Amino acid sequence: MKMDKRQNLELIADISNANGAPGFEDDVVAQIRRHAEGLGELREDSLRNLYIYRKENKGNRPVVQLDGHSDEVAFMVQAIRPDGNLRIIPLGGWVTSNVPAHKVWVRNALGEYIPGIVASKPPHYMTEAERKAPLVFENITVDVGAVSKEEAENEFHVRIGEPVVPDVTFTYDEKHDLMVGKSFDCRLGCASIVSTLRELQGEELAVDVVGACCSQEEVGTRGSQVTCRTVNPDIAIVFEGCPADDTCVEAYMVQTAIKKGPMLRHVDARMITNPRYQRYALALAGELGIPVQDAVRSGGSTNGANIHLSGQGVPTIVIGVPVRYAHTHYGISAYADYENGVKLAVEIIKRLNADVIGSF
Repeated sequence: MKMDKRQNLELIADISNANGAPGFEDDVVAQIRRHAEGLGELREDSLRNLYIYRKENKGNRPVVQLDGHSDEVAFMVQAIRPDGNLRIIPLGGWVTSNVPAHKVWVRNALGEYIPGIVASKPPHYMTEAERKAPLVFENITVDVGAVSKEEAENEFHVRIGEPVVPDVTFTYDEKHDLMVGKSFDCRLGCASIVSTLRELQGEELAVDVVGACCSQEEVGTRGSQVTCRTVNPDIAIVFEGCPADDTCVEAYMVQTAIKKGPMLRHVDARMITNPRYQRYALALAGELGIPVQDAVRSGGSTNGANIHLSGQGVPTIVIGVPVRYAHTHYGISAYADYENGVKLAVEIIKRLNADVIGSF
């Protein structure tokens, strides 16, 4: 299988750069729609879940759900202070100390994204107790340049309840095969859905395939509660941008390193992966020479938590692209890991039929 690397990188860049806080995934969905044009019927629901029904689907066959989530860890404007700075709350899991001193985009009442800087109290004005105390969100603000609450509201058109997202632009280092950008968790997953459907164009399959780009995963896998009921799958592949561990654990515990292939987890906090389906996928990867990593996760979860418990139970695996520094402003991933994840998904789907699915 020879993929169009340039086309895939353009896809990844466009949806990585799009602004999509949980509940506000509109810009991301618009970009995915543009790149999925011609792959099949596109539908949306009120949660901004986007469904891509493969145009070669015939009905009355087992259904494969491809999952990825379109939201990103972000923030929301909670209040406007008298000095014009904005109080924010987190949407998704952040390490608080990673948040200040970064550029962000703040959506205003006109629907425009305006620039801001995440700020905290300068050390010059901190007491000794403040220097030693852990940073909390109550002491983090976003500065858009306003000098008063009135100016923030009337000139910058800021209002409470609006999303705030990292201001990061995707780059690719060809020499080292490294992608750097925001929201790789899980825009790499949404891109994987589109790339997989592209690679399956014209293929004669024994299954129908539906891609579902879910909203609000970062705030409790909410969108997938709806997509699995809508798609009603018989089997599923969850694409994820998984936190890489190769810079933060002992060498013998590394199971999600960049440049070692996608990661397939046996377990996480909310799903024990169907062991028969998991071993089938790992064996197929070995047979075809597709590099993969298998992992045992003691924490974390994916949309698989909801999907595998839907209907009468759905065999589900997670194919995760390792992302260094997930849930920060910047992620680092290898394009080869992305491509190998798509390759594995395509080869699995080509071999699926009612009997194979029934064996899981």
